[in-house]
Amino acid sequence: MPRPTTRDPADTPAVALNPTAVVLGVLAVVGSWTPALAFAVLAGPLAVIAGVAGIHYVHHGTGRLRTAITGTILGAAGFGSSITVGVLSF
Repeated sequence: MPRPTTRDPADTPAVALNPTAVVLGVLAVVGSWTPALAFAVLAGPLAVIAGVAGIHYVHHGTGRLRTAITGTILGAAGFGSSITVGVLSF
């Protein structure tokens, strides 16, 4: 007979939100200054959304606050700089 399993906070998909926000934020920052990587306009808001959701889950005891904040800031900076570069190039 298998042992009963209990729910662990590390078993939730919310644990992956913070690293996803950081990766998308880095891609947004790098993509905002590289014309070949024009997906920064999409990666930035996705990083902010994942970061804010990660912050929400951190307050419920799942995940790490530092990576959630880092992903949110990088996503906002990448999106803002891609919009600025796009506006200034026209």
